[in-house]
Amino acid sequence: MTNPLAPGSLVGKRALVTGSSRGIGADTIGYFAQAGARVVINYRNKEARAAKLVHAIRAAGGDAMAVGADLTDPQSVTRMFDAVGAAHGGLDILVLNASGGMESGMAADYAMQLNRDAQVTVLTSALPLLAPGSRVVFVTSHQAHFIRTTPTMPEYEPVALSKRAGEDALRALIPELEAKGIEFVVVSGDMIEGTITATLLERANPGAISARKDAAGKLYNVGEFAAEVASAAVEPIPADHTRYVGDTSDFAAED
Repeated sequence: MTNPLAPGSLVGKRALVTGSSRGIGADTIGYFAQAGARVVINYRNKEARAAKLVHAIRAAGGDAMAVGADLTDPQSVTRMFDAVGAAHGGLDILVLNASGGMESGMAADYAMQLNRDAQVTVLTSALPLLAPGSRVVFVTSHQAHFIRTTPTMPEYEPVALSKRAGEDALRALIPELEAKGIEFVVVSGDMIEGTITATLLERANPGAISARKDAAGKLYNVGEFAAEVASAAVEPIPADHTRYVGDTSDFAAED
């Protein structure tokens, strides 16, 4: 996938992407680093993957560091931003990419803890590091963004409801962000081929992803969608703060 960001366009910028040791987050980090940004890779328990990504970016001449944090633990989030502040003094781009809720062995309310509560905790904890002109990007799915008007597959519904709750909670902070000169945008896409969520959905409901692909005509892969996320960090903010990736014709507009 070609980097959507021009070489050198992010020189001097500092970017953190949550959940970026693999998948969409890792590819987004890669695009930022290739454009010259100093990047922070956040992981929960994939330290080896994060370290490998740091090594690859540094080997290519980039500037990267990895910071582990359980985003559902406010103290862990505080320690993460303390480390970022000590290393970089601030942030220019914060991408809220980490999400979940379909993993086995988690608490019944884990989806809401991660997809709503942790998103607010991360953003509010980052505020002291975000200067005027910085941007926050929240990554979600059409199935979550439109959940109030368009039902989704039962296996995904708890995740969709919690991610929409997270989006709503973050949008409630827009006036405070704008007062500080901080920009905010939501990136909403269809199911993404090759992600953990898609794999778990296919396992729980065989044929679900291929059926969605047939209905949509196309599903983005990880690299393609990450390119859209990276672009959303620098391109003009849409009027409704939402950047739609892919077709939305199967989803009813919000009331």
